[in-house]
This record gives sequence, C-alpha cells and structure tokens, in this order.
Amino acid sequence: MNELIQTVLIYALPVLFAITVHEAAHGYAARYFGDHTASMLGRITLNPLKHIDPIGTILMPLLLYFSTSGTFLFGYAKPVPVNFGNLRHPKRDMIWVALAGPASNFIQAIVWAVVLVVLVATRTDERFFLEMARAGILVNLVMWAFNLFPLPPLDGGRILVGLLPTKAAMTVSRIEPYGFFIVLALVLLGIVGTIWLRPLMDLGYAAINFIITPLMAVLR
Repeated sequence: MNELIQTVLIYALPVLFAITVHEAAHGYAARYFGDHTASMLGRITLNPLKHIDPIGTILMPLLLYFSTSGTFLFGYAKPVPVNFGNLRHPKRDMIWVALAGPASNFIQAIVWAVVLVVLVATRTDERFFLEMARAGILVNLVMWAFNLFPLPPLDGGRILVGLLPTKAAMTVSRIEPYGFFIVLALVLLGIVGTIWLRPLMDLGYAAINFIITPLMAVLR
C-alpha cells in the first residue's frame, strides 16, 4: 500500500498534465480550424476534471495495477468532441487536429526533461521531485507514441485517414467502432509494445537527449 501511495503521488501531477493538455490541444486545434464544438461544451480548458473519465482514467488503471502487480497499465481520458465536418478543410485539417494531442505530449516530455536537468545541475537530492520529472518524461512519451498508433479511434488512425486517398480512407475509418477493442487486444498480446511503443519511445528519448544536450553542457 505504501508503494502504491508513493507511485500515485509521483505520477499524479505528470498524468493530470499529460491528459489535460493533450485533450485541450485537440480542442484548441479544432477551434482554430473551424470547429467550435469543444469550445461550446466547455472542453477547451486546463481543468483536469473536465477530461477525467472515472472508468478509463481512474478505475481501469487501478484495477490493472493491482491485478498485474504494476507490470501493465492502460487507461484513457474523456475524448474532446470534434465535428470534423465543421472544419474548413475536413480531410486535411483532421490531420492537424489529431496531431495536436501527441505533439503536446512530446513538448511536455521535453519540459520535464529540462526540469530534470535543472534539478540534477542544482544538486537537488530530493528523490520525490527527481522521480516526478522522470515520470513526466515517461508518461508523456508513452502517450505520444501510443496515440500515434495508426488505427482509429487513436490519433494516429485519424492522421492515417487524413493522409490516405478518399476510398482507402473510408475503408480505414470503418474500423473506428471496433478500433478500441482491436487496440486493447493488440496491447494485451504485446504486439503494440514490441513493434510500436518501444521503437518509437527509443526514438523519442534519443530526440529529447539531442534537444537538451546543449542545456546540459551549459549547466555543467
């Protein structure tokens, strides 16, 4: 129980920021490209309570944590509603709206990496804050990589639909009602982790390391 409490406290802030900014980014992008659905429903906000799904954000991760002894976690936030038909150029703008969420997570991962570098450079030995910064990098890279998986209703699936020719895009979009269950099955089978998450996260860590290397050199 003590270990669970420590883990929750370390991950709580990074997770709340990750899901809140991710969903808000979708709403901001949709409004920018002409769809005001999320804005009218009050979903373009940094208030995490507007984006938390009681089952997907709280109950499911906790049940999985206990049932797998913390080796497997999965969850989701309440999606920001987007009416793609309201976008000025639906097929093209769908790509940018979908990309906004993962992009916000990658930016947050960079910010947490900068925080970690500064903490280490200033010889901060408070383990809680160091672990929180590491958790912030991990959580956001997982969200970035996972949401880019090219299957609707994930953001990567929406991006794929926007990039494909119309006929192929319509074929892929028909998967969306079943996409969540297909993705969940692929996650449980370890396929998503092996062929997608790990390679993409390795690439993400390498990119972040390249970006923050000049800062590390300055602070040494």
